[in-house]
Amino acid sequence: MVAALCLPLGHTWAAKSADREALKKVLLDVVKHSPLDSARVSIHVQSLDDGTVIFTQNGDELLNPASNVKLFTAAAALGILGPDYRFETEFMLDDSPEGSRAKVLYVRGKGDPSITTERLYGIVGELFHAGLRDVGDIVLDDSWFDRDRLAPGFDQENSDRAYMAPTGALSLNWNTITVYLRGGERVGSGANVELEPASEYFVVEKAVSTAARLGRRFSVQSQPSGDRQRLIVRGTVPLGRGSIAVWKKIDNPPLYFGYTLKRMLADHGVKVRGRVRLGSVPPHSRLIHVSQSETFDLILKRLNKVSSNFVAEQLIKTLAAEQKGPPGNFFNGIKVVEDFLEKQAGIPRGTYVMRNGSGLNDTNRFSAAQITRLLKVMYDRFPLAPEFLSSLGIAGKDGTLRYRFEGSDAVGRLRGKTGTLEKVSSLSGYVQSVGGEKFCFAMIVNDYSGRSGPVVQGLDALGVAVAAAGSTQGPEKAVAAVMTPETVVKPIEEIKARVRTYLALGKQGDKRNIPFLRTAWRSEKDPAVRAVLADALYQSNREDYLGVRALLDSFAATDAVYGRLREAAKELGVEVPGVSSVVELAAQGQAEAVSRLVELCRAAQGDAAAEREASASMAEVAKTAPQELVVALKAAGNAERTAALSRLADALSQTGGAEHPFWAALRGIENSGSELAAFAKEVKTSLSAQRVKADPSASPASASAVESVPVPAPPEARPGG
Repeated sequence: MVAALCLPLGHTWAAKSADREALKKVLLDVVKHSPLDSARVSIHVQSLDDGTVIFTQNGDELLNPASNVKLFTAAAALGILGPDYRFETEFMLDDSPEGSRAKVLYVRGKGDPSITTERLYGIVGELFHAGLRDVGDIVLDDSWFDRDRLAPGFDQENSDRAYMAPTGALSLNWNTITVYLRGGERVGSGANVELEPASEYFVVEKAVSTAARLGRRFSVQSQPSGDRQRLIVRGTVPLGRGSIAVWKKIDNPPLYFGYTLKRMLADHGVKVRGRVRLGSVPPHSRLIHVSQSETFDLILKRLNKVSSNFVAEQLIKTLAAEQKGPPGNFFNGIKVVEDFLEKQAGIPRGTYVMRNGSGLNDTNRFSAAQITRLLKVMYDRFPLAPEFLSSLGIAGKDGTLRYRFEGSDAVGRLRGKTGTLEKVSSLSGYVQSVGGEKFCFAMIVNDYSGRSGPVVQGLDALGVAVAAAGSTQGPEKAVAAVMTPETVVKPIEEIKARVRTYLALGKQGDKRNIPFLRTAWRSEKDPAVRAVLADALYQSNREDYLGVRALLDSFAATDAVYGRLREAAKELGVEVPGVSSVVELAAQGQAEAVSRLVELCRAAQGDAAAEREASASMAEVAKTAPQELVVALKAAGNAERTAALSRLADALSQTGGAEHPFWAALRGIENSGSELAAFAKEVKTSLSAQRVKADPSASPASASAVESVPVPAPPEARPGG
């Protein structure tokens, strides 16, 4: 009788059993007839109503779950710290005579991951109104954490991207800086470079100018420089197209905090006479202000909804400091999480591998069954369940799931955590089906071939199937409705009108067009039109990761896409749709975009105009993202590499010859001792030979000129996250 009360109204055991069987059949069908079939997968779906395992496919196989590791970090932190926990940052003065003059202002951090420019501005206001008017040194105490700022696994990348931000007991703006670029008053003039926040911590080197029309070809590099951070901005930005925002990590969190604090104090009229330096708070100091964060349940939303690596690793060190004593370190923090998993979730040590809290890179191993076990444990812990569930993205509504599951039964019903790495995609969470039954699920895919788009679509289809269980249409029809329609390649005359319409929408750059464009992109059958829609999505919001993904998944150097778009562009009298956007991303060091450009070089062969465009694009990318270009050339097939090197050689001969900065970058990579060194030497030899072949007068003087170009330090790689 009690069990019967668990059934939704009007549902019988027979109907529930039939729903489950139908669901199981569809889930198996999706796995067998999608890219998941050729990949390594671990899938587990379990009823929360009675604990029955509805479906499992290699449920116990340990795979890389990517950012699904954050579920374990979040659960342990919520269970141990509690939803009401607040991070504190203390501001103190030395024990000087009473009055407004102070010799030293001490700041002691406790790992708050949520201090932003706005909050710091408010803190400075509190200090001013507490009577602070004159400061000597600003001393920063970040001893709550140790100085090992990057978690295990972060060392597998040499990147300045924001998702690689370091930890710090004193941190600001998620330890990232926003660089805004804006065109100057006229073509050829210097472009504007502005920082948010403005701070003496940064030294800016800029060689960026204003260009007409499609001039968005720039790179921003961030690298440590003593106790400061050097920002190197190169390339061009378009005239009259508004500001462009780029986010980069910083390397010294406490000094970033301290120099920015110094600037804000000065803006409030507080004189800062001394230095910004690291140190310890002496025992005789006097507390004048404590800044408390929001409660932990709100911070947890930033961890899971937007998948913040920074917050995850801050939590690992916070758990270590709180449970094992300061300074908090990664080793002790992981031990605390492992204790929680063993004692509270029944997941024994040694049955998984956890090295960091964020899931970054090839570091962690969990199974889908272990993830669903954790999800069920958290669901059953009522004091914590509401906060844990509310931290997850809502399908079709917010977070990393904002544009996924659109138009399906999963919208609003599914809450989940995504995970994405190279050849890794995962999705885990909760869903209440249309029939009323509640489920937890985990899906991990590793080592798939091809692009990530079809794999993500396969995962979404599994989620849609679970959400549609018990519905009138059933999971089979629900899945069919969200899968990409069968490709239909239509004559150019039939697609020109739609291409023209979507090009016009993209040029508007209006975020309000995104819902319509995504709906059209999802249902479009013609691959060329789908690529134009993806380009319009990207142009409507260039900072949106999902728009970037749509473009890179849809645009291809094939006859069906690039070949037909080239033909349509000629008839419409426009530039080939998508190419400029791909080059724009490639110039900023986006790894997949650089690979697409290399592929385009081969597809352009035989068309003089297309070859010129490819050569010009290679010249721009070689200038702003040389290392990424070398990486892409090394990974390319022989035919693509040969065509790309031909276009690059042509570009270098037309744009500066031996003075083009790519030659210096090649020398830097060759002398770096990295795995790219030998290949960089081959590239240099090949390009030099092609230059000599094209222009015999270039040898031998030009060859020696190449050798004499000053060699800067090799640029850092900036792979996609």
